[in-house]
Amino acid sequence: MFRRFWIRLALLTGTSALALMALMWWANGRVAEAAAGRVYTRLEDLPARPVALVLGTSKYSRGRLNSYYVGRIRAAAELYHSGKVAGILVSGDNGSASYNEPAQMMADLVALGVSAEHITADYAGFRTLDSIYRAGDVFGLDSYVIVTQAFHLPRALYLAQRKGHDAVGYAAPGPRRGVSPRLLAREVLARSVAVLDTAVLNRGPRYLGEPVEVRLRNSGL
Repeated sequence: MFRRFWIRLALLTGTSALALMALMWWANGRVAEAAAGRVYTRLEDLPARPVALVLGTSKYSRGRLNSYYVGRIRAAAELYHSGKVAGILVSGDNGSASYNEPAQMMADLVALGVSAEHITADYAGFRTLDSIYRAGDVFGLDSYVIVTQAFHLPRALYLAQRKGHDAVGYAAPGPRRGVSPRLLAREVLARSVAVLDTAVLNRGPRYLGEPVEVRLRNSGL
């Protein structure tokens, strides 16, 4: 009797694991398909868009300057100074009075010569879905450049596609040592969650709110 129980348990566990792997494979395929031909690593190849949407992350990690953060800020400033975008929307976590990613991003962009008049802040970009959905629903954007690292861009572009946005991605530099296996595995799982959120659960951002106009310089974009 006990032997039969363990056999059934093993079969159930194995079947569940295979189903989960199949789901993750399918979801990652959907995400990769959405990003095909929309990720750019060279500034000269990137098509111009009115706004750069910079996805937030912490400036410091384990007491050190976060290279992911630095790469995104420098890439956004590069887009602005080159004329590829006419404004910047920084979107990040401001979940408490002592933690404010958008304010930090704004300050560092200004330090790199970006006019504060052309930076708009989204203080409720708690996760990638929130940032992308709020870009359209709150800030009225349907055409923009997403700025984050290359491994993160496909998920962001998939979410933009689900919203019907004309988005492209500009890959910001990351750590010299490359992306860790742990972070890559986390991203695979996050892509599966993104597909589940949008294709099955129909989840939206945590907060919406009144419309906000993104501030742009006069550029004709």
